[in-house]
Amino acid sequence: MQVPLQHIAHVRSGDKGDTSNIAVFAHHPALYPLLCAQLSAERVKTHYQGAIRGAVTRYEVPAIDALNFVAQGALGGGVSRSLALDQYGKALSAALLGLCLDVPETHRVYLLGYP
Repeated sequence: MQVPLQHIAHVRSGDKGDTSNIAVFAHHPALYPLLCAQLSAERVKTHYQGAIRGAVTRYEVPAIDALNFVAQGALGGGVSRSLALDQYGKALSAALLGLCLDVPETHRVYLLGYP
């Protein structure tokens, strides 16, 4: 079944200059392998439809069931230089929560707030 990321994980973000940092934390350890398998750097960059102009690098942090994405060229030159409020790191991380992943029915019990 297709499930929005918001039911699988939560996100935190940061920004520095023109670089955005988005961390994705699985709600349950059983969901972390799904994140690793389906949430690639390429898929994250594609999800933003051109808003990220530079490279996206993914770092796995298995000790805390998390993935960390560092996106270069993601903030329109930097938060203090851009008039595009929707490109701040928090907005980028919130937008990622709408991305859908395939979740087996057997994992439904681990989803947070999913009907």
